[in-house]
Amino acid sequence: MSDEIKITLPKLGESIVSATVVQWFKKVGDPVALDEPLLEVSTDKVNSEIPSPAAGVLKQILAQPDQELQVGEVLAILSTQKMSAQTAAPTQASPTASVASHSENSDFLSPSVMRLLKEKGIDLSEIDRIPHTGEGGRLTKKDVENYAATSSSPCPMKAAKKATPVHEVSRAAQVAQVDGGEVEKLKMSPMRKAIADNMVRSFYEAPHATLITEVDVTALLKTIQEQKQTFAQRTGAKLTLTGFAARAMAKALKSFPLINSSLEGDTIVMKRFVNLGIAVSVDQGVMVPVIRNCQQLTLAQISKQISELAEKTRAHRLAPEDVKEGSITLTNFGMTGTMIGVPIIRYPEVAIIGLGAVTKKVAAMPDDSIAIRSVMMISLTFDHRVLDGIYGCGFINELKKRLEEDLFID
Repeated sequence: MSDEIKITLPKLGESIVSATVVQWFKKVGDPVALDEPLLEVSTDKVNSEIPSPAAGVLKQILAQPDQELQVGEVLAILSTQKMSAQTAAPTQASPTASVASHSENSDFLSPSVMRLLKEKGIDLSEIDRIPHTGEGGRLTKKDVENYAATSSSPCPMKAAKKATPVHEVSRAAQVAQVDGGEVEKLKMSPMRKAIADNMVRSFYEAPHATLITEVDVTALLKTIQEQKQTFAQRTGAKLTLTGFAARAMAKALKSFPLINSSLEGDTIVMKRFVNLGIAVSVDQGVMVPVIRNCQQLTLAQISKQISELAEKTRAHRLAPEDVKEGSITLTNFGMTGTMIGVPIIRYPEVAIIGLGAVTKKVAAMPDDSIAIRSVMMISLTFDHRVLDGIYGCGFINELKKRLEEDLFID
């Protein structure tokens, strides 16, 4: 019976066929426990830690940081030979050795730990003061959280010092001189590269077409203003335009199922469920957590999930299941003040909805009077192989109608 196990890249989600190695948590020769994280990999959807399938010793690493692998390719080889008691028994490190280990590991921080350091406002110069409890003296997220909770208030000099951006410490920039002057070359992070690859694939495989319409949200904003306090007290969630738009999309898709589909070869797969992806901006790009079975949820349930998923995304706590099996995406770039946008479809979906900023305009009313109204542009970008413009017009008009008329709160 073989005492070696090949550790391969697992399938991390629907439509994910590859991932990029971000960081190894172990070195060749290190002992490994069952289910202990070995490495972190990145896709365009989420960063994931790959656990060890067995206890043993890491014999060989076959995939290096920044290397992209396909699902099923070998990452490493694990030896499961029984370790001697002397090898297996933990040794008590001396204080000197502990300090050295901390300094050595300050350059071996996982991206999730780096992000947490930035969020807590902890400078890299403080790393050696944080107790390292991870395997081999590695700094863990729990170590950072405990240190942040127990450390005293930052001194004025520390507070004034600008934190080093995560991308600058995780991958060094190259400064070069060109004819026009100095330029800085920064290698894409694995997440940014994965997003770029997915966008290129979608843009060049799917012929994109976009429709834009104006929605009068005057009544909707009034409803939100009047009901937001009682809604928050009753549900614990925030009443927002995004929540109403998500509900309106789920209802409109019942009449226009082609919008909520994917294309497999020459077969259109229409989904009987609405797994709505909500685009959330993070420091390295955009993540899209999914509200599953949105067509079955009330406005309160949708709003609560939007809030919870956004919080998990920004705290980098998304699990692979949080981003799986999306069927259509909603992006609200209007929160930045942008009025109109034409987003790229997320492969293998066939459509994406964009919400613009709310603005004021003078409008002629049905009775020929003049009034100031609050309006918002919404865009529908779709795969022209799957549906035609008239079908898309029908959907976006249905969405507009529901945003202007479906003001009830369930």
